[in-house]
Amino acid sequence: MSSTVAGHFHDHRQQSRANTLGLWIFLATEVLFFGALFAAYLIYRVLYPQAFETAARETEIAIGTLNTALLLTSSASVAMAVKTARLGQRRATMVLLGVTLALGLGFLAAKGFEYHSDLTKHLWPGSADFPLDPPQTRIFWALYWIMTGIHAVHVTAGLGLWAVILTMIARRSFPLESSDKVEIAGLYWHLVDLVWIFLWPILYLVGRS
Repeated sequence: MSSTVAGHFHDHRQQSRANTLGLWIFLATEVLFFGALFAAYLIYRVLYPQAFETAARETEIAIGTLNTALLLTSSASVAMAVKTARLGQRRATMVLLGVTLALGLGFLAAKGFEYHSDLTKHLWPGSADFPLDPPQTRIFWALYWIMTGIHAVHVTAGLGLWAVILTMIARRSFPLESSDKVEIAGLYWHLVDLVWIFLWPILYLVGRS
């Protein structure tokens, strides 16, 4: 992701391609990781359809939908930031990345409020006062906490990455138009958003049609 050419590369173009390929390999491992969770969800959803519908009706659909809108908007701001970075428009890039940070923080704040609500209602599988029947509803809520929790960790990591890049841009630490930092970080952010696009229907919309 550096704008300077490392000694083992011939030129910046080769280094940029290597950086992009490396990130795509990393993203592939992330897809495999989340794919295993989605596969587990699918298996249990087929085995216990009624229990999963009952459990899913207790999720906070308004917050889930709000968070979907926040992440989709953040993907748009990242896409525009990639464009302005390529054009060397430093101020516009900083504004767009600031918007992305604000939207991501809004997502985490809403998710924290949702988690608090879930805990208040004892909607976690280890609770002695878990309010739902049949017992298989606990499987749904176990998957809910695992999948959304891991996703929130990825969002947090992405926000940390954007904060570092934004600081570097403000300090003019690299020539913006010849660097691939924003583009590569954007690929990661789009994956995080894509995962949520799959989480939203299977965790919030099931049983509500």
